[in-house]
Amino acid sequence: MGEAERGESAPRQSVSYFCMNEHTTVLQFAVEAEAPETWDCPRCGLPAGVDAENLQSALKVAPYKTHLAYVKERRSETEAAEILTEAIEMLRTKRKTGEVIF
Repeated sequence: MGEAERGESAPRQSVSYFCMNEHTTVLQFAVEAEAPETWDCPRCGLPAGVDAENLQSALKVAPYKTHLAYVKERRSETEAAEILTEAIEMLRTKRKTGEVIF
């Protein structure tokens, strides 16, 4: 289909985004649309901004924590030992009565 069948294209604006790794991304937006100040760079994933002189810094990402790490933040070693002892005793009781077979 040509432009005659589809109608005319909406007027567009080109916006350039620059990331810290010196990647430039040019995106097209409708003239009526407000272009966002930041955009994730499609090449490296870092935030990119419209100002080439003042580049966006990468957001600090907290390291991944396991469930055990979160538990250790909330419990002391003595509390953990008490909970483990209680759980083992409950498991042994269930094994003796035949509720748990393994």
